[in-house]
Amino acid sequence: MKRFALILDRDGTLIEHVPYLSSPAGVRLLPGVSEALRAAQSSGALLFLHSNQSGVGRGMFEASAVAACNARLIELLGLGPAPFERICVAMEAPDQPSLFRKPSPAFAREVMRDYHLAASQVWYCGDRGSDLETARQAGVRAVGVATGLDDLRMELGELGLAESFPVFASLENAIAHILRETT
Repeated sequence: MKRFALILDRDGTLIEHVPYLSSPAGVRLLPGVSEALRAAQSSGALLFLHSNQSGVGRGMFEASAVAACNARLIELLGLGPAPFERICVAMEAPDQPSLFRKPSPAFAREVMRDYHLAASQVWYCGDRGSDLETARQAGVRAVGVATGLDDLRMELGELGLAESFPVFASLENAIAHILRETT
């Protein structure tokens, strides 16, 4: 079994995208997410969560609200109390200085360094162009999921990334592709 990292976006990838989600009551898993993540873990994946949460930086809600939503996500996944090796939440607004706000590659580089992984062993998975641009900047692999609010294929075209990353209709299909390419 090959060890690899799967860095996942939260909103629109694992859970339904609710703009500026700040209540755990609004956390709803997308279909097949638990099963897909379980399959990834069974195949050697270390799971990581990387989420931009600019509502904190904009003063719309506190960091504790993000933590509560993440706790609800973990509960709904049913993969134990700590399915993610590490959670990176970028709380800055887009106009604020930031280290980890996507498309910054800083978190991916941290994962590679701290877990002794080569770029070829790291995958990003998300529903936005910024998720895949993060992967491009970090030099890692990526897949898109067309499960968010925006048209990911169109967004990738506008970013000049249309041919760079495959896009799938579900997380299950995306992870099946990753497992074929990795294991």
